[in-house]
Amino acid sequence: MGKRMAICAVAQIKNDAEYWHLRFQNMLLECFESIMDQTKVTFDMEKGIRTVITCSDDVFDARTISNNGMTDVVGAHFRGEEKMAQESINGLGYAMACILGGHDDVILFMGHCKESQGESRRMVTNLAFDPFYTRPLGMDFHNVDALQARAYMEKSKVTDEHLAKIVVRSRVNAQKNPYARKNKLIDEKEVLTSPMYADPLRELHIYPVTDWAYGMLLCCEERVKEFTDKPVWVTGYGSCMDRYFLGDKELTSNFSLKNASRRAYEKAGIKDPRKDISVFELSDHAAYQLPMWAEGVGIAAEGQGGKWIDDGGMDKFNVNLSGGQLNGNPLLLGGAARAIECYYQLSGQAGDRQVRGAKRALAQAATGGAGQHQAVLVMEA
Repeated sequence: MGKRMAICAVAQIKNDAEYWHLRFQNMLLECFESIMDQTKVTFDMEKGIRTVITCSDDVFDARTISNNGMTDVVGAHFRGEEKMAQESINGLGYAMACILGGHDDVILFMGHCKESQGESRRMVTNLAFDPFYTRPLGMDFHNVDALQARAYMEKSKVTDEHLAKIVVRSRVNAQKNPYARKNKLIDEKEVLTSPMYADPLRELHIYPVTDWAYGMLLCCEERVKEFTDKPVWVTGYGSCMDRYFLGDKELTSNFSLKNASRRAYEKAGIKDPRKDISVFELSDHAAYQLPMWAEGVGIAAEGQGGKWIDDGGMDKFNVNLSGGQLNGNPLLLGGAARAIECYYQLSGQAGDRQVRGAKRALAQAATGGAGQHQAVLVMEA
């Protein structure tokens, strides 16, 4: 078995505020049919798809064992089906282990989330905290992220004005992405005067509720030519989980992201990400996370996030040309969205946002309060 996993094809629907007229099966079917059409892959048990990895969430779906509702539409009956919950990028890591370990050579990877059908994302993420101490306090990803934002902004001299610039840029970049959620263009003054959400985060600092679905066909190096002439290779993956209780960790240390990045870079042979990588897609659930994660992956100096923004770091390193998660991707699918954008860039399909000569790209994803879990993917043309 070869040493690389190929992404042969991707498919997605447009990110939308509310697909009220579609069930998630309808959302997935559009992606499924596109993958079948692009690659002509079959479900033959000898040469076709024998393993399907899905990404969904019981709480967002209001369904125990949420993947049970996906098996029919993704062709997972009578074959291996594995669910990746919480953060989709780890499905790519799992597929990589399956393929490089020789368990299988062709894998279909599909995911969905309808955030719009839930009463409150804050109620959903409150369930991530322990039921005896922190959950009764009302902790959720947003107010815990606000605690981290305050500490990080003081450490790295990131201001309210910096966050406004990040939000405005996100929406401008998203205008060039046909799959991005439709949001109106705004100026920095509108961001600066938007209502306070969880101090120091304002309403416009937080990614909006979004529905979305995607699909990918992954395969081993030996069989890639059966499905595509332009594969994109996954050459490095790393993940790391920080401590569970907030009081047990230093909120601005970037501990889990630094470790995930180091592991991914070692596998991909990256010596200096500032020189070796052309495109960066960072999962910014909130505006402050873009410079913080930039520090974590090594393209901004430690404690210098504010200066990095002032010096044009976001454009210099081609960060979130898709609009990023801040423009709108579902919480658990941010990593898949980042990887798909990297695929478009490396295969020359990014249209008006294409980075000329892009050879390597990085996709990063986070989940949990204050970026507790982090994962990094390095991809190459």
